[in-house]
Amino acid sequence: MSVTTTGPLPDEVHDVVIIGAGVVGAAIARELARYRLRIAVVEASDDIGNGTSKANTAILHTGFDATPGTLEARLVRDGHRRLTGYAAEVGIPVERLGALLVAWDDEQLAALPALAAKAARNGCHDTRLIGAEELRRREPHLGPGALGALDVPGESIICPWTTTLAYATQAVRSGAGLHLNCRVDTVTTSTAGHQELGTARGVLRTRHLVNAAGLHADAIDRMCGHDDFTVTPRRGQLMVFDTFARALVDHILLPVPTARGKGVLVTPTVYGNVLLGPTAEDLDDKTATGTSADGLAFLRERGARILPALLDEEITAVYAGLRAATGQEDYRIRAHPGERRVTVGGIRSTGLTASMAIAAHVVELLAATGLGLGTAHEPAPLRMPNIGEAFPRPYQRAELIAADPEYGTLVCHCERVSRGEIRDALAGTVPPGSVAGLRRRTRAMSGRCQGYHCGAAVHALFARGGGPGAVPAVPASPDSPDSPRTRTPS
Repeated sequence: MSVTTTGPLPDEVHDVVIIGAGVVGAAIARELARYRLRIAVVEASDDIGNGTSKANTAILHTGFDATPGTLEARLVRDGHRRLTGYAAEVGIPVERLGALLVAWDDEQLAALPALAAKAARNGCHDTRLIGAEELRRREPHLGPGALGALDVPGESIICPWTTTLAYATQAVRSGAGLHLNCRVDTVTTSTAGHQELGTARGVLRTRHLVNAAGLHADAIDRMCGHDDFTVTPRRGQLMVFDTFARALVDHILLPVPTARGKGVLVTPTVYGNVLLGPTAEDLDDKTATGTSADGLAFLRERGARILPALLDEEITAVYAGLRAATGQEDYRIRAHPGERRVTVGGIRSTGLTASMAIAAHVVELLAATGLGLGTAHEPAPLRMPNIGEAFPRPYQRAELIAADPEYGTLVCHCERVSRGEIRDALAGTVPPGSVAGLRRRTRAMSGRCQGYHCGAAVHALFARGGGPGAVPAVPASPDSPDSPRTRTPS
């Protein structure tokens, strides 16, 4: 099949159409594309992973703190196993740092044994309680007053952007169609029994339908005649600290969780930064991804207690993501066999980790609605470009630069992004639909100057297609601003 951004949709009846090209929708498409089926994904925006999937804390969870016996607990545990193996296979950046669930008062300290027992019920048997002395030795920059912690060695950090892109790339290469700028406005059933999706680009027909529309899954569900849940967008604001802050923290530092979520954490990223956040604000507006003075002040207050020295470091960006809260502490995944539809709703902060397991579960549900699968085949091998810091980047690989000097020609000096990487991203199976999408594929414009020096060159490369010699490299500037700007990435 192909990736389309404009024009009419294919005039054929698909076996399955998936609404939503976030990390879950892309994972479902990849899983379905293992079978000889006519698959399509429709996405309202101009790129994959353009909603919740692009703005999160990027943690690969073990599921130690999930509610035992829930669907989420089972799929997170299975998803952790699947995604850990898949990431190693295709080159998604992952770093197993481990997490420390830090207790700051006697009540939180008393809660740790129960959390360890909960972890064991979830199949996570390697957690252990540690005292204040060991905690201080392992994280010497922690604020005063930490009394102990639950050590969770299996927690990791991961690149969410590369994960979604890898799924979508394999799905498209295996024959799935991906139709962007294709918002679904209506879902009806034709006289022939096919489901017809009325979109901004025409009608798409299918026998089976998967609703993986994220924040808008409830609206799609109502188009299909159901009113099973309502999505309340829960905003999480985060701060990104410069790479100089990375030496301050060696683990994912978690708070003792509450009913509203996992709380404010401090975590390194695979890109060498440090994150502080998120907030948890229930809103009415599903587009409210801006940050607020109150939210950022709240994060600074919490950060001052967790890791005081962090607030002395430069903030390179602030951003906010929206999670799909439904008022129920479990996924809202349900099959409607008589309608040949599956709804995948309420996928919150663990959706990245669980994505591959959710996909496998959805395929099982589709089979129960009458979808004939046949024999599965493995997708062609894939190796993703590395944009993480744990493994060599192109600018560090002399043999790669010798074979293609474009990989040694830097465009973004803050993040060490070469013209070769930008060229490859623009020519990829699923190319970016905007400069923001190019940033997520390469890290260009994500560093301490936030595009102040390289922005013009990156925009020009995007506009011209990134061919060799399209734009000269931007030289390193001696007059970088003392205080990097902050912004909310789009």
